[in-house]
Amino acid sequence: MTEGKEGFLSGWALVLGASSGFGGATAVALARAGMDVFGVHLDRKATLPLAEQVQAEIKALGRKALFFNVNAADEEKQQEVLAHIESRLSESGQLGQVKVLLHSLAFGTLKPMVGGDRLSRAQIEMTLDVMANSLVYWAQGLVERKLMGDGGRIFAMTSSGSLHVWPGYGAVSAAKTALESHVRQLAWELAPLGITANAVRAGVTDTPALRKIPGSDDMIRIALHKNPHRRLTTPADVARCLVALSRPETQWLTGNVLNVDGGEEAGS
Repeated sequence: MTEGKEGFLSGWALVLGASSGFGGATAVALARAGMDVFGVHLDRKATLPLAEQVQAEIKALGRKALFFNVNAADEEKQQEVLAHIESRLSESGQLGQVKVLLHSLAFGTLKPMVGGDRLSRAQIEMTLDVMANSLVYWAQGLVERKLMGDGGRIFAMTSSGSLHVWPGYGAVSAAKTALESHVRQLAWELAPLGITANAVRAGVTDTPALRKIPGSDDMIRIALHKNPHRRLTTPADVARCLVALSRPETQWLTGNVLNVDGGEEAGS
């Protein structure tokens, strides 16, 4: 990976889930570090201003921001986005300059596995496809189109739900576990190309996605007790770490699940 002036990063980042939460914060942080940003998000009229605000912040930093309001797990839309990125970078002589891929998609079904209102087959498969399998398809596309090469960084947002049981979190927990497995396999297969892959397990973060989980208030209370800093993780905490992990010095760091939680997991 190359760096620009004053040790800043250069090239493009592709952020899946770029309109809010970890994706939005990281998109802005990478732009502040010198990167241009492709963003993929799925927002309707009510939440579209979130994506527009992220784009505005990136442009205010003097960086380029090209966002796509599509379903990142839709194969046809994915190919359209990748083709657009390929055309854009080819025209500007920047093929191979997607230096960071961040997978931060939070869309799944929160229901128990058994009982009356239980998970259906379609809901389980959809959750795993969006929150885990889509990482593989985006990585495949970037490599096959030669959009990412030596020095590339792949990050995927997991959670402690891959280790713990929470009410209604079964399908998402399975997806997070699969996501971590995909990261390990990608790290192994992409090492010869000079591309690293790591999962990032953030601490409990008070986001709209968290609030949808049954019992989220209890999760927050427990996290505040376990965390030695006596506060929750924030998207900005994670974004700063991801910027540091995107630098050339981390080339030997790959295939891991990295706790970015201020010591919260250690307090289990």
